[in-house]
Amino acid sequence: MSKITRMLRLTRSAIFLLGIRIYNTDSAKMSMWSHLILGTLLLVSTSWSQPLVLDEAAAITYLEEYDRLAADMSYQYAEAAWKYETNITEETLANMTEWSLKRSDFNYREAKNASRFDLSKINNQNISRLLRKVMDIGTAAFPDTVKLEKISDLEGEMTSIYSRARGCLNTTTCLPLEPDLVDIIANSRNYAELTAAWKGWRDASGRNIKKLYPEYVSLLNEAITFEGKYKDMGDYYRSSYESPTFENDVKALFLELAPLYENLHAYVRRRLKEHYGADKFPSTGHIPAHILGNMWAQDWTNIYDLVAPYPDKRTVDITKALIDQNYTIIRMYKVAEDFFSSIGLYKMPHLFWEKSLLVKPVNREVVCHASAWDFSNKRDFRIKQCTALTEEHLLTVHHEMGHIIYYLAYKDLPYLYREGANPGFHEGMADIVTLSFQTPEHMKKIGLLDAIPGQNDTEGDINFLFRMALSKAAFLPFGYLVDQWRWSVFRGETKPERYNEKWWDLRCDFQGIYPPVERSNADFDPGAKYHIPGGTPYISYFVSFVAQFQWHKALCKVANIAGPLHRCDIYSNTIAGARLNDMLKMGSSRPWGEAMLKITSGTSGQTDKLSVAPLLEYFDPLIKWLQENNKKYNEILGWDKKNCPNFLSPHILSGSPRVQNITFILTMMSALFSIAISIIEN
Repeated sequence: MSKITRMLRLTRSAIFLLGIRIYNTDSAKMSMWSHLILGTLLLVSTSWSQPLVLDEAAAITYLEEYDRLAADMSYQYAEAAWKYETNITEETLANMTEWSLKRSDFNYREAKNASRFDLSKINNQNISRLLRKVMDIGTAAFPDTVKLEKISDLEGEMTSIYSRARGCLNTTTCLPLEPDLVDIIANSRNYAELTAAWKGWRDASGRNIKKLYPEYVSLLNEAITFEGKYKDMGDYYRSSYESPTFENDVKALFLELAPLYENLHAYVRRRLKEHYGADKFPSTGHIPAHILGNMWAQDWTNIYDLVAPYPDKRTVDITKALIDQNYTIIRMYKVAEDFFSSIGLYKMPHLFWEKSLLVKPVNREVVCHASAWDFSNKRDFRIKQCTALTEEHLLTVHHEMGHIIYYLAYKDLPYLYREGANPGFHEGMADIVTLSFQTPEHMKKIGLLDAIPGQNDTEGDINFLFRMALSKAAFLPFGYLVDQWRWSVFRGETKPERYNEKWWDLRCDFQGIYPPVERSNADFDPGAKYHIPGGTPYISYFVSFVAQFQWHKALCKVANIAGPLHRCDIYSNTIAGARLNDMLKMGSSRPWGEAMLKITSGTSGQTDKLSVAPLLEYFDPLIKWLQENNKKYNEILGWDKKNCPNFLSPHILSGSPRVQNITFILTMMSALFSIAISIIEN
């Protein structure tokens, strides 16, 4: 290359970068001369032959400028979203939509700018990876701003319906999801009351969201397929895992875990039959969805008192302990902070305590669904949660703070790398601490438990493992099936008229549960789960439930903590904390397999892949106990996967209008037949 050519290219690069700098300036602040200069610069920079070839130095300069602008745009959008979710009004919704469109426009513009670089000329893999991330902008690549605004409006409207919904128990009593309906499902043992709360929530939320969801799906698919890179929105969501076999990989993992769930299901089914009566349970082997202690039957911890393996064995009531020890909401967060800081990780910045929303306000509507927020300025991190003094919320506090710890670990990386190695890693990090926190050893250390089960206390150990299984193992099929439904919808395999049918096909098939009342395609029960109207992918939770056990085993090994995996507590172990932090600090700068290898390296579980082996090792004593117990009571594992009980099942709907009509018709036919016989005989 001649010196003249090299000088021309460098000049062209400089003009281009200056043009971008001006183009990204707020147009309201630009003078007429700025617009004139901008037009001239971009005209000159693009008048040479395409593609515009820039060297790595120019790419680095561009990415440095992009990083500043992108972080600022992310901050502005996060502030608008925060204002909406902590004060749901038409004004805050409009403001959030406005910033959503600004962010889409910014991403679209920068993707075009980044596409001017010839990646084949860039040898630095880090620079190439960053440029590819700039160019992969999802739905923002769609040029129709009217439709992009509609997507944002639909999502805002659906989450507003969800957050404002009041489920009616009867004609006079209608309650919000949190805390009221959640408390009923968790604590009531009255079958009719549970049924009313379950149905009331779905009628108030999902049914009203149903009319909006088909258009939302259609617009998302239209936007994401515009450039031809993705087949549909589900394909885009799965791309975060950087693996063409990801869908088959998670299916294989689920199948490996199915026997654990089936044994748990069979045992719990038998114990619930003893409490509620066998007439509530169909011959197909399914469990009523509303009696498992959770609105979505995804966590069964709240029914522990009904199904404990050794009910006479003393167990601690953490919720009662919190109240008896005069815990406050702030103290719950301080306990979580103490765990992370004890292993050498981070304390919460002062802005966290100043700006987080930790209790439900009484004077305005908010999105109570707990979430952790990174405002992209390296100092502002918040949690939004309507926290209550319960064991479940104490775990959620640790979960959300786990997200904040991840944010703090990678905050100094380039903006595009400030995310989990894959979406499941973020959820895994949020949950890994609970595997230590919930051990009897740790509960005793923080004063919530008086004594721990001894080494020879098999009953106490099984009770502990069983309680963990009600949370961790019971969740697995639900974590897997939510996006099986959503991917089917995005592919067009499940049409709007079959949304609810497909949902219950999957829940009956994978979870072995069935709806307690009549459901039809007039209902939209997927919409009663926040992540559906909120547009939040769910398979990440399934991935996290696998990965967190791999990490837990690795950390216990490097910390040289003896004993069974389920009794390991890494509290105060800075060696474990350092190994964990080494992985967290990587963000998404490398493919997730490398991050997995970073934390498992040098242990017996060393791998760059997901593996269910540590999870099965953790629960091994319980698996053996469940197998023996189910055999003892001649329990049949599983359920009829092809026959989902519904409104046609007379044992459920003996009082329904449909069955009453059938009964009336049969009665009239019998009477007429009797009259006919009487006439003939006479």
